[in-house]
Amino acid sequence: MIFGRVKSLDAILATAEKKSLHRSLGAFQLTMLGIGAVIGTGIFVLTAEAAQKAGPGMMLAFVIAGFVCAVAALCYAEMAAMVPVSGSAYTYSYAVMGELIAWMVGWALILEYAVAAGAVSVGWSGYVVGLIEHTFHLDIPDLLTRGPFDGGMVNLPAMLIAGLVTWLLVIGTKESASVNAVLVLIKVAALTLFIVLALPVMNMEKFTPFAPLGFSGISAAAASIFFAYVGFDAVSTAAEETKNPQRNMPIGLIGSLGICTIFYMLVAAGVIGTVGAQPVTAGGIPIADGGIALAPGSTALSQQCAALAAAGTEAVTCSKEALAWTLREIGWPQIGNLLGLAAGLALPSVILMMMFGQTRIFFVMSRDGLLPAMFSKVHPTYKTPYVITILTGIFVALFAAFFPVGILADISNSGTLFAFAAVSIAVLVLRRTDPSRRRPFRTPAIMVTAPIAILGCMYLFWSLGVETKLMFVGWAAVGLIVYFAYSRSRSHVGRGVSDVPELDAGIPPQPVPPLPGAHTPGGQDA
Repeated sequence: MIFGRVKSLDAILATAEKKSLHRSLGAFQLTMLGIGAVIGTGIFVLTAEAAQKAGPGMMLAFVIAGFVCAVAALCYAEMAAMVPVSGSAYTYSYAVMGELIAWMVGWALILEYAVAAGAVSVGWSGYVVGLIEHTFHLDIPDLLTRGPFDGGMVNLPAMLIAGLVTWLLVIGTKESASVNAVLVLIKVAALTLFIVLALPVMNMEKFTPFAPLGFSGISAAAASIFFAYVGFDAVSTAAEETKNPQRNMPIGLIGSLGICTIFYMLVAAGVIGTVGAQPVTAGGIPIADGGIALAPGSTALSQQCAALAAAGTEAVTCSKEALAWTLREIGWPQIGNLLGLAAGLALPSVILMMMFGQTRIFFVMSRDGLLPAMFSKVHPTYKTPYVITILTGIFVALFAAFFPVGILADISNSGTLFAFAAVSIAVLVLRRTDPSRRRPFRTPAIMVTAPIAILGCMYLFWSLGVETKLMFVGWAAVGLIVYFAYSRSRSHVGRGVSDVPELDAGIPPQPVPPLPGAHTPGGQDA
């Protein structure tokens, strides 16, 4: 039965209460954590990707993607406040729609977190390479800083940063988390400086034609730019470590999303109004004259960009460091370098958050018996799930080494949209099946908000490229094979096993009265 093996919400909450992680995060820390996870490659790099798909119409793409994310955030907020435990969409789905759906959501979240971490690593590489080249007047070979799709061979800097973050996560994230707020301030300060310098010199003529590729181009850009908002749900993985989650989780989720949306709109306007954002076409023929816009992340676009650079007419859509490039073009080369430095310092925090979320969801799935027990093995010294952290780091490094940021972002979005839709459905289902349960935060107009979130996710998913959709279907098929070949027969809920993880201090767990289908979704404090 597709909706079988549902975890009891009461069992989840009771177990989490007995074995909860240390609650130390308030609303401000959650908002900072959310901004730290959200502001990253999306705005620093994918601005160029969106411009290639939609031109100035990317302004509308930001609105569409932000709106879909906002209604999904409202559903997330209700679920996170009502079920303040680790595991994000995976745990919510397990509690409402059963094990199979939960497994597919967890499987899809691999695309969200691990592939997204690879995308951010590629974005970091673009800014750091650009900073080094402009500061020291060097020309680093593209063969070593770009993947095969982008006119190179391997992106070594992206691999390097993925490896460094993996090492940090293995030895413990407390030191990293303590500087998260500082890194967030660096990113916000860099974007604020960009807005202050770019908006006063905007030329409104740059906004025409507004939608050179029509609404289909805007939809495609919205599906990609959705990546710029991904990360706010990583806040929900910290629910078990939040003080007064019923109040603070909604504030952290919606507050961080609102702040980021304001920055995104202003930054996008600054790019368009100063250097323009028309798509690069084959042979440089204007779209109005029959020119064909080249696909982002394609070899053809890379070659055309190289031809434009040789002719001295570069475009923002060709840049791997769009915001720093824009500042250099409008007469602020040193400030552009500083922005590149800010990105180089701050983006690793986003990689860390994505990989942290990935390893914790793997950890919870392993504790539920759906993945091998070795995945939840904790390092004796560092007290971190080091096996799955290292395995995740290897895959993130490989993604970053060989794929461009646009392709990685779209693949990540496919998994994210599936997970968001699942949470929105879960909230709607739970309102009907368990209407009397206490809801500290209630999604407003749930019968309107949740369906809009579900339809919005479907719309953005449909607007992704054909290759991305096929890749997601293939990934889902592999997930089903793994579930029925391995996970279903070993599931703790399916076998009626109830166990509780060890305390962080290493003290053996106290006996807990058995609860039907109970198994802790909690993770290990890092």
